[in-house]
Amino acid sequence: MMENMKNIYICYPEGKHKALTMSYDDGRLEDRRLTQLFNQYGIKGTFHINSGLADQEERLKPEEWSEVYKGHEISCHTVLHPTIARCPLPLTALQVLEDRRGLERAAGYPVRGMSYPNGSYTEEIVNMLPSLGIEYCRVVGSTDDFSMPENFLKWKATCHHNHNLLENGRRFIELNKTQYLYLMYVWGHSYEFPRDENWELMEEFCRMTGQRDDTWYATNIQIVDYMNAAAALKYTIDADFVYNPSAMDVWISVDKTIVKVPGGSQIMI
Repeated sequence: MMENMKNIYICYPEGKHKALTMSYDDGRLEDRRLTQLFNQYGIKGTFHINSGLADQEERLKPEEWSEVYKGHEISCHTVLHPTIARCPLPLTALQVLEDRRGLERAAGYPVRGMSYPNGSYTEEIVNMLPSLGIEYCRVVGSTDDFSMPENFLKWKATCHHNHNLLENGRRFIELNKTQYLYLMYVWGHSYEFPRDENWELMEEFCRMTGQRDDTWYATNIQIVDYMNAAAALKYTIDADFVYNPSAMDVWISVDKTIVKVPGGSQIMI
């Protein structure tokens, strides 16, 4: 039977093997320009917002969120942006739940992601988040690589936009080994661009990495949902059938042939 074994790999949608996602915090006014830039180049972003700080002059108002972030993802960042590793655990839970409540009223969908305010967290907080409806959470720092996180609740990005952005972007677009899944994840704060006078940095990155046929452009939660659906695929021992129990279509490579496995379906491979 060994001679009939198949090489099966998980692919991103449409059989792609590279994905790009962006992650920006605080819901600042500069997100207007940033989302316009992303939209121009077909790039998707996740925006982590503090619902209790929206009355500050430098932040977008709730009535703007659904329009500014249309096509992107609105995500949790706690109500008031405390350093939560120092907070009582029940109050941290309330910070998350009330932020979700405020964001969901404007977004019109379940908010299921988060980034840690000030990069602050403890193992207790990490373990608590799934019970609060949070399925991923971004930490601070850079990996300078393009791999999936081992734990989506401790998701570290490839880089901050002020850390080797163009160098990492060039390496990313040159990746061509289709036996691997690559993910580039960029994070930051949009207010940093006028502060550092480097909007042109992000513009160059978007021109370089956007609108490429080999790349899937996704929000943070889209990546989590897709990878969960891919992990849920059920194969026969002989790999002649595969069943997809999720509602989401998943793509696989079967001996270098790209195969779409429709949601809720079993197909022969």
